[in-house]
Amino acid sequence: MSLSVTCLLKKQNRLLTFLSVRHRSQRRNLGKPITAAQTLEERLEEMNFKDPKIHFKVDIGLPQPLKDKKKETAKRIEYLKNIKCNAELEKLARDNELPVSLEEISNDWSKTNAPLHIKKIAEYYGVYEHLFGDAYFLPYIQMNINYQHDSQEVPVYRGNIIKPYEAVNSPKVEFEASEKSLWTLMLTNPDGHLQKENSEYIHWLVGNIPGGDVTKGETIISYLQPFPARGTGYQRMIFVLYQQTCEINFSFIKSVSEKIDLDKRTFSTFNFYQSKQDIITPAGLAFYQTDWDNSLTEFYHNKLMMPEPIYEYDFPSPYIKPQKWFPLKEPFNLYMDKYRDEKQIAKEFLLRKLKKTHPFQKPEPSLKYPCAVPFKKSTPSWLKLEMKKERLRWGRINDY
Repeated sequence: MSLSVTCLLKKQNRLLTFLSVRHRSQRRNLGKPITAAQTLEERLEEMNFKDPKIHFKVDIGLPQPLKDKKKETAKRIEYLKNIKCNAELEKLARDNELPVSLEEISNDWSKTNAPLHIKKIAEYYGVYEHLFGDAYFLPYIQMNINYQHDSQEVPVYRGNIIKPYEAVNSPKVEFEASEKSLWTLMLTNPDGHLQKENSEYIHWLVGNIPGGDVTKGETIISYLQPFPARGTGYQRMIFVLYQQTCEINFSFIKSVSEKIDLDKRTFSTFNFYQSKQDIITPAGLAFYQTDWDNSLTEFYHNKLMMPEPIYEYDFPSPYIKPQKWFPLKEPFNLYMDKYRDEKQIAKEFLLRKLKKTHPFQKPEPSLKYPCAVPFKKSTPSWLKLEMKKERLRWGRINDY
């Protein structure tokens, strides 16, 4: 209990009472104490925990080729010793005149670390997850894929960007294989379906390819160029090569006529592989990225016979406090524009710009000293500021 102390002061005939009261500190420790609470890293690990007995990846690819590691290591050591003892190579290297063959480097890479590197790249771009779910494979078969555009080759690597106008015609695909082997080549787009979510468009399917010669294979679905819709960003065009154990009858796939029917091209790589997993094995992988360009407008109108779709990202609207009748210390024009439609403001800005543009005359020259030209005395202050911004080419985006 707190003690009360009464002091009688004879000053201005008043009785003053002072009470000594104990106050509890307002500082609180939110949540658990530091000794018992988890760190952010521990909490994220607990939230993102996946049971390894349920969530695990399955290798559905070809077995790793048998190699004699001792012979390869001995061969590499001997090669390094010969290089170190070569005085001519050392002299060329010191003078920065040593020629390096990129083809030899690419060939050596494809025979050594290429499958593992391609797998990591594919995992980064989500190729395995979106095509095969919890399965993956090491692409031991390397494909050389080249498009032809204006008598120039446009190669397909692993995630490079190729425009739709460069991929109008079917590419040339080459890979090494034995003469008696059979293969299936597929080109699919998991990002560009216009109607169904988590669905693909099959752009090309060639089956029963003998000995790696794609031209002799059976074309199940004819080639269709990529057509990413405007506003959807980059889309992945993925080549997957399967090895067959026997000849396949592809009658279970819907026949696609010469007229392009997107409904018949709806595809699922996961279901396709699941139905034929006993006789096909994924062995090769390559992909590129593509986005919209001007050539697709004509493609949508003349080939697909449909209006061109345009997508816009629906950003969450920012919070704007309720409008007041008499706002204080707020710029008149900027305050009113906060509560108007952005598209209407952009339309008015474009109309003002077009009104000053003459189709057959040069545009008016800009002022040499924009801030030195006086305004009319009757011009209000907010309009002066807008005119000044227009002279200085100060965009509206800088006002926010």
